[in-house]
Amino acid sequence: MACAAPPLILASASPRRSELLATLNVPFLVRASPLAEPDGPSASVPPAAWAMAMAYFKARAVAEHAPDVWTLGADTVVACTGYLLGKPRDAPDAERMLRLQMGRESEVITGVCLVRCRKTGEERQIAAARSVVHMRHDEQVLRDYLASGDWAGKAGAYGIQNVGDVLVERLTGSFSNVVGLPLELTRTMLDRLAGRTDPEPPPQSFRTCPGRVC
Repeated sequence: MACAAPPLILASASPRRSELLATLNVPFLVRASPLAEPDGPSASVPPAAWAMAMAYFKARAVAEHAPDVWTLGADTVVACTGYLLGKPRDAPDAERMLRLQMGRESEVITGVCLVRCRKTGEERQIAAARSVVHMRHDEQVLRDYLASGDWAGKAGAYGIQNVGDVLVERLTGSFSNVVGLPLELTRTMLDRLAGRTDPEPPPQSFRTCPGRVC
């Protein structure tokens, strides 16, 4: 007999992540993580390790103030030709990121962490999902998108769920992962907490690290 789904906190102020999580029909509260994000991902850290570590730190900063409640954190980065891309600082930085991706394939990686702080210790699940995006090479589309301002606050300087889809020629993998929360992976992780275990690996997951930050 499956256990009841646990209470959940989403440690994110992102309306995109909140909207995605709501589609899983899981009751949750939103509490933005107080963790200050670094200027950008470190090139010395593998993309998946960076995304999972940031997801953990974001979730942990909220979970420590809500004992015995599971807290969900997520972080998205884009990897292209050896560069790690976070959120652009301004329009010139957004243009730099988009030009780097034009006509090329990039990996969109989202780390997801569930953490619960208890008197007996900390429990956590950490995993990451990957999608591959091939971006169009079109100068006019690029200029129009930069002028729209839609790039602000988005990893890799575009949001595929809004007008940013005009930049994308092809997507392989999870669409929701590119938006910012891989629903297939998140559903699998939540099912584990509820006692609905699946012997198969989570869809779109390429690395899981229960109990530690990779």
